[in-house]
Amino acid sequence: MKKSIIILCSISILFGTSLNAQTDFNYRENFIIGAKVGLNNANVWDESGQDFTADSKIGFAGGVFFGIPLNKVVGFQPELLISQKGFQGSGTFLTIPYYYSKTTTYLDIPLQVQIKPTDFFTILAGPQYSYLIHENNSFTLGSATSEIEEEFENENIRKNLLGFVIGADVNVSFLVISGRLGWDFLKNNGDGTSDTPRYKNQWVQLTVGARL
Repeated sequence: MKKSIIILCSISILFGTSLNAQTDFNYRENFIIGAKVGLNNANVWDESGQDFTADSKIGFAGGVFFGIPLNKVVGFQPELLISQKGFQGSGTFLTIPYYYSKTTTYLDIPLQVQIKPTDFFTILAGPQYSYLIHENNSFTLGSATSEIEEEFENENIRKNLLGFVIGADVNVSFLVISGRLGWDFLKNNGDGTSDTPRYKNQWVQLTVGARL
């Protein structure tokens, strides 16, 4: 996660400084609608007390965004995204090792404040609401393996999550190159009765989009 943050910051600074000499296209003062597509590098955090370790997992991210200027420097950017998260994990159950892969597909709705120091570079941050659409699990326990499309249907898995995102957009003509870091504040299990290991999602998101 630390390496991803360093890479994201380096890319943002590089593009932001290299584009300052380009012609102004008045991005900051116009209403914007666009679409973007890219990838999440997702993992978990706050899994303390759970007997498992997790590795990151790559998933799809894409959707639409809206830029609503409040003035030349400050704006509001809501987005509607389909976003895949999850992890690859391992642990022990009754001394038997298990291996587990989870892919969760969410409808993410980030509500971000824009800070626009230039037309070419925008800083964004704000809360995010996420709704679980679909869950895909692959589980191996000893020699027994099962592939389950919608497992834990009767488990108390939390479908509604709140989180926070922060990142930057680099604007090149009609193109938008975006990077985000995100964290969920709520654990995946509802009231704690689920047998699924407890955790919170975290992710790094990189997308390329176009203003329409």
